[in-house]
Amino acid sequence: MLLTLAFRHLWVRKVRALFLLFGFSLGVGVMIVLLSVGEAMLDQARDVSLVGGGEVTILPQGIDVEAMRTGGAGGMFFTIDRARFLTRQTIGGPRHASVVRTVSPALERKLVYLCKARTPCRPDAVRAGGEIPSRAGAVGAGLDVLTGRWADSPADSAYIAPSAQQLYDELDRFHVPPSPDSTWAEWQYYNVVTAPNEWWYLTYLVGGQVLEGRWGGRVLITHRRPDGRYERFTADAPGIPGMFDTTSADLDIGGSTVRQRDGTYALHAAAGGGAGRVTIDLTVHPIPDRFFPAVELREQALLSGYAVPALAASASGTICVAGRCRTVSDAPAYHDHNWGVWRNVTWEWGAARGGRVSVLYGGVYESGDRTSPFFLALVDSLGVRQILRFDAIEYRGARPAAGRLGTPAPRSFSLLAARLSDTLRMTVDVRDAVATGMNAGAIRRDFLQMRGAFRLSGMVHGEEISDSGTGFFETYVKR
Repeated sequence: MLLTLAFRHLWVRKVRALFLLFGFSLGVGVMIVLLSVGEAMLDQARDVSLVGGGEVTILPQGIDVEAMRTGGAGGMFFTIDRARFLTRQTIGGPRHASVVRTVSPALERKLVYLCKARTPCRPDAVRAGGEIPSRAGAVGAGLDVLTGRWADSPADSAYIAPSAQQLYDELDRFHVPPSPDSTWAEWQYYNVVTAPNEWWYLTYLVGGQVLEGRWGGRVLITHRRPDGRYERFTADAPGIPGMFDTTSADLDIGGSTVRQRDGTYALHAAAGGGAGRVTIDLTVHPIPDRFFPAVELREQALLSGYAVPALAASASGTICVAGRCRTVSDAPAYHDHNWGVWRNVTWEWGAARGGRVSVLYGGVYESGDRTSPFFLALVDSLGVRQILRFDAIEYRGARPAAGRLGTPAPRSFSLLAARLSDTLRMTVDVRDAVATGMNAGAIRRDFLQMRGAFRLSGMVHGEEISDSGTGFFETYVKR
């Protein structure tokens, strides 16, 4: 009876019946789609190509996840820059030790070409991957080895947990230019503050036509005296085999040397100038985790590389000028490493040390073009805390600079850097500056090295940042 009444009601109310049937069908269809999507997401979440055994998978920004899973053209050339740094410090370092149990880096199905031992070589396209055995096993993605042994090699151990010797050699190694270029140069730079109004700049530089054998080295030392005057000392040496090492920080320029052993630098520099001969013997101790990884910028003819093995360090030893020696003990110090092609290239740079944090900022651009995106790195006792971006530096006022007469330096400057919800404002009062004339073809410019006091304020990761201290800063001005 009830069934008969229901059918008669549908027959009498045809429009209503069709509407109800349409709604019911639409609901069933939506449910089927949702169940299908959910099942697909579950299958994808279990895909070893994406998960690799871990609870969280980090992929390159902008990559198509489906292309990454299936190996499509959109996933062929993606990689994560500075993966070693992310593994050791940013993700797997002490800052997140309470959250991150282990980090397992992996390469999945990368396209490589294998050339068999035959002539002529006819490469075969293959897919290859790579993992750290101990880390893969720790996240439950280890291989089931039927025969043989699958364990970390020395290179694997150096990748995830290098010794101090390995870390600083990796950061501070020298490079060979990719092609002949007379403007190629590479140098290690140090500054040491021996008194509130006295400091030293030390540069160990090699450059020229390295690939063609027409090159050499130079040691450049600049001394800012307590009375405000600057003294310069130089020593040149022809390029010889063994002057620099592409696997370590060690360097020999004439009688001047750099030796890095277990994270400690032994510097010896000897040069001459108007004030006589200077001899410097210092031991530089970088503060652990206060470093910045190597980055390299390549844009057409522009090649610029930069690393900071010691954003904050201490130096001890002796400095002798014209036979008069003095002892230096635990003096604040800094060390970086630069390489590249320096034709018509200028930069903005600064490194400062406060009571709680260290700050590093910079940007390289070809002369006349100041549109390069600049970066600012905030570093504390646990390493790099955040990297922010800014577009410009606002210079204000003018004050006299030592060195080249007639070149003014700014009286102060400021910048505002941001990354998502994080912002930092840095203001600097310039206390001292020295200008050096630089001529490159038709371009006339002066290089300013400044010393100043900084103030830092803002918010990072929801925490208020406020600090102050002193630092060194560089810029270029046109004549």
